[in-house]
Amino acid sequence: MRLKNSLTEYGFISKIFHWLSAAVLFTQIPLGFYLVDLDFSEKRFFIENVHVTIGLGIFYLTILRLIYKLFNPTPALGNSVFIGQRVIAKLNHILLYLSILVITISGALKKLFNGEMLDLFFFDLEIKDNFDLAELFYEIHIYGNYTLIALILLHISAVIIHKILFKENLLRRIL
Repeated sequence: MRLKNSLTEYGFISKIFHWLSAAVLFTQIPLGFYLVDLDFSEKRFFIENVHVTIGLGIFYLTILRLIYKLFNPTPALGNSVFIGQRVIAKLNHILLYLSILVITISGALKKLFNGEMLDLFFFDLEIKDNFDLAELFYEIHIYGNYTLIALILLHISAVIIHKILFKENLLRRIL
């Protein structure tokens, strides 16, 4: 297995980025929904801290992944994929990255504008509270998550559709 991408398949590093991101998101999203329904308590405080830590980890992982993509080209799609599919695939990937960044940044700003300190791993950050802005960033955080879920479902659906309708195993490229 190659370490870097080739023109036809993903390398080991890209595969690790992909599956690590997927695993963390499939943990983080349900954790966030669980957190919303919890009453304020020590348990909620603990789970919220875990959620924030994982969220910041996702942010840094996504930044590293985007930097890696700058220096390592994405393998080309097969010739049987028509232009509309290429546009949808590219747009979906861009929106996936964008929604992850928006979710993380809005979650961090919600926390900061609630008057809480944010441990960014490398330094702590605290700003003056503004509950109106905290509420706005919370709404962005929520809508960003629903958008991310829809984009993930589209991403997975495309793999299934390609397998069933086009007899192409796109999943094999990233396994």
